[in-house]
Amino acid sequence: MGTARLGRSSVPVTALGFGAASVGNLYRAVDDATADRAVDAAWQAGIRYFDTAPHYGLGLSERRLGAALADRPRDGFTVSTKVGRLLVPTPDSAHRSDEAGFDVPADHTRRWDFSADGVRRSLESSLARLRLDRIDVVLIHDPDEHWRPAVEEAYPALHDLRAQGVVGAIGVGMNQWQMLERFVTETDVDTVMLAGRYTLLDQSAASSLLPRCRERGVSVLAAGVFNGGVLATETPGRMYDYQPISEALHARATRIADVCRSHGVPLPQAALAFPARHPAVVSVVVGMQTTAEVGRNADLAGAPVPDALWRDLTAEGLLQP
Repeated sequence: MGTARLGRSSVPVTALGFGAASVGNLYRAVDDATADRAVDAAWQAGIRYFDTAPHYGLGLSERRLGAALADRPRDGFTVSTKVGRLLVPTPDSAHRSDEAGFDVPADHTRRWDFSADGVRRSLESSLARLRLDRIDVVLIHDPDEHWRPAVEEAYPALHDLRAQGVVGAIGVGMNQWQMLERFVTETDVDTVMLAGRYTLLDQSAASSLLPRCRERGVSVLAAGVFNGGVLATETPGRMYDYQPISEALHARATRIADVCRSHGVPLPQAALAFPARHPAVVSVVVGMQTTAEVGRNADLAGAPVPDALWRDLTAEGLLQP
């Protein structure tokens, strides 16, 4: 599997990344053994980049990923985690389920904190959960409503940690492209994780953010490439960005699937291949929860897609030129 380095850093990522939110019990629970086998299958498939966050399963994703990687050579893989949400113990609510989409007990609550101290505390906790002595990539996570503390406090703290060699690369991860472009323009980040805004159904980041990343030497990690599920199956699903899809958008996805089918390409294969074609994109990060999902995604990501497919999709107005 191909690898590339993030920005001007020395941190490598594989072309396909393992999104570990799913092993944090995103939407449905799996046991520790299933999660461990999924990470092992990813390793066997050549995946060496693993992305997680405290937010995912209230720390469960980090704990499971750390356990699964514990016996692997430390210089043989790259891990990214995120800052911006501190986990605060709330034992009185442990009898309830988490309300953020993860099937875990609500024994902690998430508290927004983009301060320098919050960044350091978050990383210390992540290191413990991951059982690691260093974090390769740290991303400021979802600062949509927190621009000022994120850029004035969290970013300088990460900049200093990178300068000290404590972390290898720094960046920002969001579901929007506009604020990511501000970070790319106004700071010295190595990478951005762009979720759902450069896909078969949404190329809104193409005209401005991606060229700016190329101009500034910032690497793009493309996430959310299935747009919440609609592009994850050969027949388009009914969920788009975690909400019921509109009829107009579902009809567009169906037209895309039909063109893909005419070229012998499953819709999920095209969804994985599309963002990877852009020269700013160095890795496509996909959530995977089971060995079957890992095997399917690895096979699809490794299969060639004919150029004629992209030409036809563009000719029919389904992709931007």
